[in-house]
Amino acid sequence: MGEASHLLEVEDLRVEFRTERGILKAVDGVTYTVDPGEVVAILGESGSGKTVHARAVLGILDTPPAFVTGGSVLLEGSDLLKLPSADMNEVRGERIAMLFQDPHAALDPVFSIGFQLTELLRSRRGLSRREARERAVALLDRVGIASSRKRLDSYPHQLSGGIAQRVMVAMAIALDPDVLLADEPTSSLDVTVQAQVLELLAELIKESRMGLVLITHNLAVAVGLADRIAVMYAGRVVEMGPAREVYDHPVHPYTAGLLRSIPSLQRRDHRLRAIDGNPPSLLHLPRGCAFHPRCPFAVDACLAEVPPLVALPDGRLSACIRSEEIEL
Repeated sequence: MGEASHLLEVEDLRVEFRTERGILKAVDGVTYTVDPGEVVAILGESGSGKTVHARAVLGILDTPPAFVTGGSVLLEGSDLLKLPSADMNEVRGERIAMLFQDPHAALDPVFSIGFQLTELLRSRRGLSRREARERAVALLDRVGIASSRKRLDSYPHQLSGGIAQRVMVAMAIALDPDVLLADEPTSSLDVTVQAQVLELLAELIKESRMGLVLITHNLAVAVGLADRIAVMYAGRVVEMGPAREVYDHPVHPYTAGLLRSIPSLQRRDHRLRAIDGNPPSLLHLPRGCAFHPRCPFAVDACLAEVPPLVALPDGRLSACIRSEEIEL
């Protein structure tokens, strides 16, 4: 096999849910790459397919009803979707790990955090009980938890949301993965703690050169941490480009609508403009561009076919047939 050109390559990934009401296409042709030390943010509203795509990448979808129906997920050239379950169990945590949205739901409430960390290290690294405990202390120190040795004896319910999320970060990086998938890692935290967790993630990426896929609905969070942003709508990527360029000059009407709905401290008298309508049902998508019923720039041609994600003259990617002629 030739040398891989990227750390992680997700190519034309497709996931559907087979339900009694019909087939729901939750992820419909998602493609992106991640390089060492790079942060790629996957942005979109609830139901856009962000989390489903991440669970497909990690191989933790519930089947049935979810089925990966196409595409590939290459980790340094090896397709994770083709690995046997036993091999994928070895890859998960060691090579690619996930940081979940709700730390208190992800941690086991009946065991101390020390037990959960040390058992992970003993089972996957073969460490003795004492070695695993010392390594666990070092991990808690690394993620900025004070009195780390005492904290090992705490149970999840005794931890604040911020400390619990730091514990989850420690568990996610315990086996030194190459790629971390972070699913809304700050959504359950207050603003101050959000900033602390994001700063921690940025420091870890810089130190370890780990690739990070940040899943979020918050454009401000994405632009503050990510190198590139991929915007999803109705299971598809509709815009992709450098984070600051996407934030400052969106080329897809959906991205522009998201930006206009963000409050601004500089313009307190500015009235927020919500995107008209609601996200479509994935069981009954509109003809053509899925965003056209909510788009102020839609024309008849938008109903003809699903627009592909194509490169614009500046190298940005957009799935809008009018990107080069409309001003957002």
